[in-house]
Amino acid sequence: MYSYSGAYRELYTALQSIYDKREAAAIAHEVLEQITGVGRLQRITDKDKLLTEEQMQQFESCKEKLASGMPMQYMLGYAWFMGRWLMVNEQVLIPRPETEELVQWVVDDYKDKALAILDIGTGSGCIPILLKLLLPQAKVSAIDVSAGALEVAGINAESLRADVQFQQLNFLNPVVWQSLPEYDVIVSNPPYIPETERQTLAAHVREHEPGQALFVPGDDALLFYRNIAEFGLTHLLPGGSIYCELHVDYATATETLFKSMGYALTELRTDMHGNLRMLKAKR
Repeated sequence: MYSYSGAYRELYTALQSIYDKREAAAIAHEVLEQITGVGRLQRITDKDKLLTEEQMQQFESCKEKLASGMPMQYMLGYAWFMGRWLMVNEQVLIPRPETEELVQWVVDDYKDKALAILDIGTGSGCIPILLKLLLPQAKVSAIDVSAGALEVAGINAESLRADVQFQQLNFLNPVVWQSLPEYDVIVSNPPYIPETERQTLAAHVREHEPGQALFVPGDDALLFYRNIAEFGLTHLLPGGSIYCELHVDYATATETLFKSMGYALTELRTDMHGNLRMLKAKR
């Protein structure tokens, strides 16, 4: 039977072959808090307290899954995003802190305004759900090609009481654009990693997160951005804007693409790590 401190050391050690030390420590603490219901400082104070038999069973199951490379969020079944818990599974990407910055940019620009928003490639629904919660006067819609992702997004919207309209649609087929109205804001964190970079990703990302939401053909890194820019030419209302999350290596190329397609006002922003990761484009 492990004590609090013993369980932490065991899990931390098991995770070091997959994650760097800081991330391994953070995951170990988060998992133990969920298992025990006791925060980090209290577990340090009560370091010799033993896990119960039920907690030991949970601990062993969690350790086995995490050691196999399963991301913590998929194992727990939820992820933290802008102060809310969202359900996640392997049908959707795990929401990242960088995406919170994209959402906040939209919120800061359109605070207290009634507007129509479309999220392209919604995944877990993290972007449109938080936009609706933070911009309650907005009419928010979201599309995704994946039925599994839309099921997760729908559950999240319902649990957080966010009125978001979801639709299954293959955005890369321009024929379906005719079924969509015009919007004040188009936002997207689309697939942007070239298939040729697959092996450079960490194994827990490459082997567990949905490839359909990560990768584009190796010879067409700007595939989704080109389609989003084209879509905006016919579906942005006057004064409307597009907001996109970017691949840091193609950020300036993406901005150049939007400018070449008639978007005179563009802005790149860095994320919390100082990387160019966000674009705003306005016609």
